Formats: sequence, C-alpha cells, structure tokens
Amino acid sequence: MSRDARWQALLELLVERGRLDVEEAAAELSVSAATIRRDFDQLAEQQMLVRTRGGAVVHGVSYELPLRYKTARHASEKQRIAKAVAGLVAPGEAVGLTGGTTTTEVARALAVRSDLASGSPALTIVTNALNIANELAVRPQFKIVLTGGVARPQSYELVGPLADGVLGQITLDVAVLGVVALDVTHGAAAADEAEAAINRLLCERAERVIVAADSSKLGQRAFARICSAESVDTLVTDVAVSGDMVRRFEEAGVTVVAV
Repeated sequence: MSRDARWQALLELLVERGRLDVEEAAAELSVSAATIRRDFDQLAEQQMLVRTRGGAVVHGVSYELPLRYKTARHASEKQRIAKAVAGLVAPGEAVGLTGGTTTTEVARALAVRSDLASGSPALTIVTNALNIANELAVRPQFKIVLTGGVARPQSYELVGPLADGVLGQITLDVAVLGVVALDVTHGAAAADEAEAAINRLLCERAERVIVAADSSKLGQRAFARICSAESVDTLVTDVAVSGDMVRRFEEAGVTVVAV
C-alpha cells in the first residue's frame, strides 16, 4: 500500500470512528506500528489530525476530509456518473461547475468529448473550484470563468462575497452540483455554509440544475442547504439507488438517471 493510499485509509477510519490507536490502525492496514506512528506524526504536522498518547483523534469538532483524500471513494461510480452528466451538456452552452470529486470527473469527461474538441468557445465553464479551472485552462476551446473569493483548502473552492459580483452578472444554461447530501424533503446540501451559498447562486443563475451524486449521498442530510429538491431538474446517480428512492425523487419532479 502506498503512503497516499495509507493516509487516505487512516483519515477515513478517523472520520468514521473519531479516534484510532496505533496498534488498531496497524492491524487494520496490515503494516507495522512504527509505520502508523510515523504516519500519525506526519499527518499531525499537516494539521490533518491531533496526535494523542498511543494514537490520534480527528482534528476539530466539524472535521471534513479534504478533497485530495476523497478521490478513491466510489471512484468507478463517479466516473460513470460524470460521463452521463457530460452527455447532458450541449456544445456552446455555459456550464456552472461546483467543486467536489464528482464534478471534477465531470470536467474531465467534458474535456475528452470529441465534439467539444473545437469551437469558439466549445463550452463556457464557470466554476469556483481552483482544481477544475486548472485542469480545463489548458483546453483552448473552453472559455474558463473563475469566480473570485477566498480558497478553502479542504475543497479547493473559492467562497465568500467576492464571488457574488461575478455570479450576479452572468447567466448559465446548466449548473452541475456536487453535493454532500440530497434528500427529497431537505433538498441538496453541503457540509460548509460558505460553499452552499456559492452553489445556491450558481443554481439561481442556471436555466436547469443537474445534481451529480452517487447513491450513498441520497436520502442523507447535511449542515448547509443549497436548494430544494424541486429546484433540481435532473439527478444522475448510480444503479445502486433503490426503486423507492427513485420514485420519491420523480414525484418531486426530478428526472433520475441511474448509470
């Protein structure tokens, strides 16, 4: 197991359990206790966890796993979802992309579409995600508009009132949302209220709204509401979604695409 994979596994275990002992983590990952101690020390230096005697605990009360350690979660599902979402975008459209692992995959899927290899522009991409803008900026056929704001290191997203000035002056054909949770009653939500506020603005400026979310996020609630379920035009998810969940979303007026 590589160091990055080991760190990801350790952080996910910490998020799940709140606390890990060195010996417990070593047994879980089939590595030596010395390796785990070294990993804990290095992650503590990056303020990713708090070192304790004999183990570690999560960093802070409202711990959020940073984006770079989320990429392997439901990876195959996210790639299928992303390809399906990209297929819903027409050449020449203005597309809003929020931050997140699934929307990052959507950006990559758009980048390799053969019918978007040229144009003036082939697409206009509006995003508050630094990593998405960075990946797509090398595509000369795409016009990239990056909102202002202050960067959140957990998600690479720009947040805050500086983004309002840009988003208040544009209109979008489609907004693609990555969410922490989507529920028929409670709507789409994010873990952070500042991210939710920017995502809400993107929705308000768009003709249609697509949520890209694997089935583990459906029927869940999160801290900061983005929009109601009725504001979502299309949900693209994976085939593990239950028939009852599909029915409930469709009754709320959401078109569900399971891939």
